[in-house]
Amino acid sequence: MSEASQRPEGGVVHSAEFRVRYAETDQMGVVYYANYLVWCEIGRTEYIRAFGRTYADLERQGIFLAVSEASLRYHAPARYDDRIRVDTRLSKVRSRALEFEYLILNADTGERLVSARTALVSLDRNGRPSPLPPDFRDLLHSMG
Repeated sequence: MSEASQRPEGGVVHSAEFRVRYAETDQMGVVYYANYLVWCEIGRTEYIRAFGRTYADLERQGIFLAVSEASLRYHAPARYDDRIRVDTRLSKVRSRALEFEYLILNADTGERLVSARTALVSLDRNGRPSPLPPDFRDLLHSMG
C-alpha cells in the first residue's frame, strides 16, 4: 500500500507500507542492516511511480539512476512481521542528479527505525553522466 501527501513545510512525501519478511531478519529476529537500503529503494521507486513514471520508463529512454551516496542512521530495530512504513521525500533535483530523504517507521507504533538519504546520478547506456529528460526533471521539480 502506498500514498502521497503534502508535507506542511512543502515537498511531497510518499508513504509505502509492507511487512518485514522472515528472510530479511538475522538469527536474533532483527532486520539485517543492509535491508534498509532495499527499503529505501522501494520508497524511491514507489515515489516516482505515484507520479506517473517508473524506473522502467526511464531505462527505455536510456536513462539509468545509480546510487552515488547513501547514509543511514539506525534508531531502533525492526523485527519479523512488523508493519513498516517508508516515508520518502525528494530533497534535491539537479540536471544530472537527485537526492532523496527517507524516514523508516514502525507503521503501527510510529517508532522511528531509520533515517536515511541517498544521492543518485543519471547515467546513459554507456555509464556516463547524462542529463535527466526535461519532462522528467519538470515532473520532479513539481513534486519537490
